[in-house]
Amino acid sequence: MSMGEEPRGSRSAGRPDTAPPGPGRDGDALERHHRLLAETALSGGRLSDASLQGLRELGAAAADRGTTLHAVLDEYFTGARRVWAGLQRPRDDDRPAVLRDMAQAFLRASGESAVALSEGYETAHRAAIRREEASRREFVDDLLEGRTPLGQLAERAERFGLRLVGPHTVSVGRARERFEAGDATTRYVEDALTTRFGVEQVLITTKDGLLVCVASGTGTEVPEFFAGQAASAVTGPCRVAVSRPRTGPSGIVRSYQEAGRALDVAHRLGFTASVVRASDVLVFQVLERDRAAITDLVTTVLGGLEQARGGPHTLLETLAAYFATGCSNTTTARRLGLGVRTVGYRIARIHQLTGYDPTDPDQRYVLQTAVLGARLLGWPATPLQSAD
Repeated sequence: MSMGEEPRGSRSAGRPDTAPPGPGRDGDALERHHRLLAETALSGGRLSDASLQGLRELGAAAADRGTTLHAVLDEYFTGARRVWAGLQRPRDDDRPAVLRDMAQAFLRASGESAVALSEGYETAHRAAIRREEASRREFVDDLLEGRTPLGQLAERAERFGLRLVGPHTVSVGRARERFEAGDATTRYVEDALTTRFGVEQVLITTKDGLLVCVASGTGTEVPEFFAGQAASAVTGPCRVAVSRPRTGPSGIVRSYQEAGRALDVAHRLGFTASVVRASDVLVFQVLERDRAAITDLVTTVLGGLEQARGGPHTLLETLAAYFATGCSNTTTARRLGLGVRTVGYRIARIHQLTGYDPTDPDQRYVLQTAVLGARLLGWPATPLQSAD
């Protein structure tokens, strides 16, 4: 018999009586391999590549069935121990060297077999994980983009442990580095949230570089905890926007879009808060909806600042600080690192160039709304596009 071939005919005197490890095709294949171990120990040969490949396929099949690797190896070595216990040396040779050679051949073959089983199992397991990740990514995209019938979406959500019944809030986080599915920061936040609240209460995912948390209920505990964990998982600043709660899968889509818009508005307006609630920026979103009107307002009210020496940026910055400090020259000067007289001069210059007096309560609102509009439009860094 050649090295590594399946034995033919009846069992020899030196071959053990190996019991089948389990029913079915895989059990029969493993039993044949255990008999092959005996042949290898007696011949001192090596297992063939075909035999090892067969073990890889057995390992892959076990992974597909959901059997643990521990159980696979335990079954294999239980059979291997039976093989060794029933193995007999040739009767015409009692030299210790023979037993040593048999043991070396048996251990070598057993080790190679265990490695092959593990390789097949791990390869199939990684493939299953990739398939699961692809399926989860497809579900997340469908959930956040609303491109699947609601009934189908609810059924798929249960597979991932998420219940779409009742109200949900959506929080989105943005950091200096993009969040990606499966990276260390995303896994850190997901583990923290699911450990504390359970997989049925939260779904942590990524979308377009953002970290997304879909949370059931209307409370603030999950969004606040999510924001804290996201901030601790990254280096540098991390801002989180939280939507208003809405009901059902279509509500999740709207909440995700709302949180994303709130995050963008907060960035353009230069908010310093790490957590922004969509309800707090509704007024700015109202302004932004009529882009033509806000463009005309900025052009009409603030256009005169372009005549200032060096452009409108300095005076516009002064106006923003003036309104943010409650229209106090002293506090504005402290914030900008200027003298109080300099601030007073700039306020007067703004009045002269625009025709609107920042110190007049009636005109102050128009100026402040125009300043907010300028920040939403990115002016003066971005030229204004006339509605005409």
